[in-house]
Amino acid sequence: MDLKRIFSLLLLFSCSSAATPARNRSRLYLGVEDPENAGQVILTESDSSALKSQLTTVFFPIVYIVVFVVGLPANGMAVWVFLFRTKKKHPSSIYMANLALADLLFIIWLPLKISYHLNGNNWTYGEPLCKVLVSFFYGNMYSSILFITCLSVQRYWVVAHPLSRHRKNNKVAVGVTVAIWAFIWLTTTPLYLYDHTAKVKDPNITTCHDVSVIKDLGDPFLSESVRLPFFYFIFMATFVFFVPCIVILVAYIRLLKALGESMEESTAGKNRHKAVVLIVMVLVTFLVCFLPSNIMLVVHYTLVKNKQLDNGYGFYITTLCLASLNSILDPFMYYFVSDDFRDHVKNTLLCRSSRTVERMRVSFSSMKYSKKSKSFVSNSRNTESSTI
Repeated sequence: MDLKRIFSLLLLFSCSSAATPARNRSRLYLGVEDPENAGQVILTESDSSALKSQLTTVFFPIVYIVVFVVGLPANGMAVWVFLFRTKKKHPSSIYMANLALADLLFIIWLPLKISYHLNGNNWTYGEPLCKVLVSFFYGNMYSSILFITCLSVQRYWVVAHPLSRHRKNNKVAVGVTVAIWAFIWLTTTPLYLYDHTAKVKDPNITTCHDVSVIKDLGDPFLSESVRLPFFYFIFMATFVFFVPCIVILVAYIRLLKALGESMEESTAGKNRHKAVVLIVMVLVTFLVCFLPSNIMLVVHYTLVKNKQLDNGYGFYITTLCLASLNSILDPFMYYFVSDDFRDHVKNTLLCRSSRTVERMRVSFSSMKYSKKSKSFVSNSRNTESSTI
């Protein structure tokens, strides 16, 4: 190593030491570009061990395999039912169909994620596919939040305004759905503007969305892989997570209030049960999948932007992994909330065609009408005999 390179290394170390508190000198972020080998990233011992740990190489693949094995047939069935088995479309079914479609679009890319973690967090599919995987992951998260919000508001509107002509207005639901997809397409575009892969020196792997590179610790200008995610996730957490959370909370409070004021006890009891199930399912989804991941995204990139130590990195990557569980929680929401969906799933699994189901309904209705008619005639004769 020549004197010029030694001098540059000493200068780099002195700049980083002067600009960083003593407690943070051991680790500023995840990766610093190696001054000796351009393009390679040097990690601290703790970060290197995290990429070799069973948390990322065993636990994460297990979670993603469960999501894939359960979520692919469940959401595929949901899309099939909503598109081909449900004849009478209504706003709730439109929102649920698009929610299932969003989950399905993410799940089909999961084999790449599973292979990545099983291969020791070594990404071998190139930068473009890494960007696609990341964009579909966050696109699924935020589109799911928006469609669940629409479903919650629609449920409140149906209960609170049963006679309103807008409660079954499919045009509004289609318009809102198109707007959501357009918004998700636009907001995932920034994820393609910076690199997500990083070639790590030790271990000798290429990571995907796990390591962000700082060119120079003493450089006051942050790289695009640090600056863009900070502003992106601040915006998304505020307007696509926090605001919908408030809307959902208000909708459910007003929904329970409307059910409490209902005059028909039988209808109110059934609607109240559905409302409670929906609230519980949404609450579990947000507490497990959306709340921890969005909070940690903001905290993590805020620390990165300020070049501070992130002691919760393990928890941060775990919350991102658990965020994928929403793809298997959503089908349970359809099953327990929608009677039509539940019936269609049962008929599909029993290989009953739509014509067969319709014939069974007609036959059941005729039998029910016949029993009512016989009961009416019998009651009439009893009345006549008692009168005589």
